[in-house]
Amino acid sequence: MVETVGNAAAQATPETVVVTVRHFAAAAEAAGCVEEQLSITGGATLGQLRAALIDRHGQAMARVLDVAAYLQNDELTRDLDDVVGPRVDVLPPFAGG
Repeated sequence: MVETVGNAAAQATPETVVVTVRHFAAAAEAAGCVEEQLSITGGATLGQLRAALIDRHGQAMARVLDVAAYLQNDELTRDLDDVVGPRVDVLPPFAGG
């Protein structure tokens, strides 16, 4: 389960953690923000986070996430089975050099 929380100091229970999602380029445009805080069930996967972001931001976000990569703990991944960390950067492909 993923839900938006009001601020970074949101209350997390033992079953939930607060994750910061940072959006770049087309992802920021689709989300309408560059950063948001989500309360997510501990142990949730990037696939579950992806589904929640699509539910929240719609088809524009779905199109971006179809080609996006995620940066967690300084590691770039597209593996939707990876467990969500405390901060996830959504990185769509960038044009240019």
